[in-house]
Amino acid sequence: MKINSLDNVIINLDNGHKVADKDIKKGESIIKYGFPIGLATEDIKKGDHVHSHNLRTGLKDHLEYEYNPAFNEIIKANDNRTFMGYVRKNGDIGIRNEVWIINTVGCVNKTAQRLSELTGAMYFPHPFGCSQLGDDHKLTQTILKGLVNHPNAAAVLVLGLGCENNHIGEFKKVLGVYDDKRVKFLNAQDSLDEIADGVKIINQLQEYAATFKRTPVSVSKLKLGLKCGGSDGFSGITANPLVGRVSDQLISYGGSCVLTEVPEMFGAEQILMDRCESKEVFDKTVRLINDFKDYFIQHNQVIYENPSPGNKEGGITTLEEKSLGYTQKGGRSI
Repeated sequence: MKINSLDNVIINLDNGHKVADKDIKKGESIIKYGFPIGLATEDIKKGDHVHSHNLRTGLKDHLEYEYNPAFNEIIKANDNRTFMGYVRKNGDIGIRNEVWIINTVGCVNKTAQRLSELTGAMYFPHPFGCSQLGDDHKLTQTILKGLVNHPNAAAVLVLGLGCENNHIGEFKKVLGVYDDKRVKFLNAQDSLDEIADGVKIINQLQEYAATFKRTPVSVSKLKLGLKCGGSDGFSGITANPLVGRVSDQLISYGGSCVLTEVPEMFGAEQILMDRCESKEVFDKTVRLINDFKDYFIQHNQVIYENPSPGNKEGGITTLEEKSLGYTQKGGRSI
């Protein structure tokens, strides 16, 4: 493939794939985005295709990190922009006004689905909550609690079966204080017709949800969650930097962004650590990274086999390369 008469590409390439812009010796680091994305496994000539056949990861399990602050503090915007949001009774802000069905156990997924079809309420199927124990059980409860309390849900039906480890009585202990107008409960085994009873409860919740109206809310209340979108070789030079600009702009108005999927930070974590606003935050970030690495190690898994077949088909070779593109979603702020 020749882009023009002056390029150095000497073979045909799929979209998003890499070529060497200079000769690279076996064992040398291969640089992209200004940082190493792995090591050459053979001598590579200028213009050669660079991918899994001649590039391997350089990631190691544990590294020694140093705090070298190198962040650009975002200048705060001086105008008070707003968006039309829903202010909840507890002060949280939602951008949607939905009724959600949150089931305590996967055994009632189909019941939740049927209730959703009949009422239009959103449901979130999952396979957990039945015979879980220990940390797995607690993690399921924590995630479900987060969904029940999410401000995009104006009202919630917590749907249980009755015999599961995560039964409604147990889940209520984790949930804590709740508004009984906003959150209602139904055990399928306690009902002669759980579908009819569920529809009746959801109709009540929909009436409650209708009492909320959109009002102007400061942009500083927005929280933006950043997720993976099926990365390829173009993501790190197109969509991800654009998302980073959006993140910076939102933060300039006092909002916040949450960079998720910690394993996709491996290989680019030092860049994030250098942006920590203090040594304390740096230490927390180091623990975050190492805790996730330890999780892989404890389950006898390598930390670097993250790129999927789709990622590789699109031109991404190593986790370092994926991570260096991914972390750009967080912009440049502290």
